[in-house]
Amino acid sequence: MNTLTNKRVLLGVSGSIAAYKSPDIVRRLQDLGAEVRVIVTDGGKEFVSERSLQTISKNKVHSNLWDKEAELAMGHIELAKWSDIVIIAPASANTIAKLCHGRADDLLSTVILATDAKVMLAPSMNQQMYASKAMKDNLKILLKRGIVIIEPGFGEQACGDVGEGRLAEALDIANQAADLFTSTSLSGKKVLITLGGTIEAIDPVRYISNHSSGKMGMALAHQCIQAGAKTTLIIGSISIDIEKRAEVIHIVSADEMYEAVMKRIESQDLFICCAAVADFRPKNVSHNKIKKNNSPVTIELTENKDILASVCQLSKRPICIGFAAESENFIVNARAKLESKACEAIILNDISQSEIGLNSDKNEVHFITKEHCEKIEKNSKQIIAEKIIEKITNYYF
Repeated sequence: MNTLTNKRVLLGVSGSIAAYKSPDIVRRLQDLGAEVRVIVTDGGKEFVSERSLQTISKNKVHSNLWDKEAELAMGHIELAKWSDIVIIAPASANTIAKLCHGRADDLLSTVILATDAKVMLAPSMNQQMYASKAMKDNLKILLKRGIVIIEPGFGEQACGDVGEGRLAEALDIANQAADLFTSTSLSGKKVLITLGGTIEAIDPVRYISNHSSGKMGMALAHQCIQAGAKTTLIIGSISIDIEKRAEVIHIVSADEMYEAVMKRIESQDLFICCAAVADFRPKNVSHNKIKKNNSPVTIELTENKDILASVCQLSKRPICIGFAAESENFIVNARAKLESKACEAIILNDISQSEIGLNSDKNEVHFITKEHCEKIEKNSKQIIAEKIIEKITNYYF
């Protein structure tokens, strides 16, 4: 799977002004399940404090090759052996040149020589430095050695220049690290996922919707792709970036989502109905903006088609997984939904807790089938998605 669960990540922070972003990189790696230790070079310490990195990582920060206490246990070798992956972010021009030529004059460069773990670099420097022939040659040498280069971004830099050389975003660095640890549990399978909220118009400016962000559905999409599935997303209203490797269909209303699903469902192996679909829509949509006056306004609602139940009734249908957002009688209501929809499993969300579920970065769910009810403890939605897809593949594939 494309998370970093149980993976040990050694983050090297070198002397670039972008080192101030390294605590956020630690956090993003942790969100994907990694245990993170940090090495910071002398140059890196000019831009970020060891205390902040230690607080975020919850581990001692390493910086001194000549630390007597650490070297009693051959500290640089211990760190090299401990790591599943070493990420240098930011990687300065000086650090890249050291690695290219096999220098070992500080703790970070020594660990790189001593490790057999995967190594990734995220360059960060002035655009002219990044464009120089020496830098390009150095990166080519490192690529030939199997080191993964995370491409820098393009934009305005601290010095005022505009160009290529900005440190990649923390989330991109974490995701690219996770991409190195892949699975083939859904290889060759086709997966259709609905996500986000639907919008049901009242008039040209007003609508009925909900607080869905699409985070859980997108995390599931990412997991399916990493597991080898050809993944199609039918997306309503969301507030997150879209997984670029998926086929994407944008919709607005529940009716549009229903039509998009039914058009594509027969060719799918797995259907995950994660969208927060509005149960009702206005029966009559005003063509003009409804004016405020002293008279009460009544909006008559009509029921939308039930997408999950409709798919489950097909004679030729995929494995169907639904979601239930409940605020009371959680297990009872989720089991009732499992029976009424006739799907293989229901993922139960407790939306009574504000820190999990809708529009949150974390979640806590129950994976419910006719035979099982398994709790997946509170964690980031990326980790929750990993565990859900793991259960789906174990049970049904």
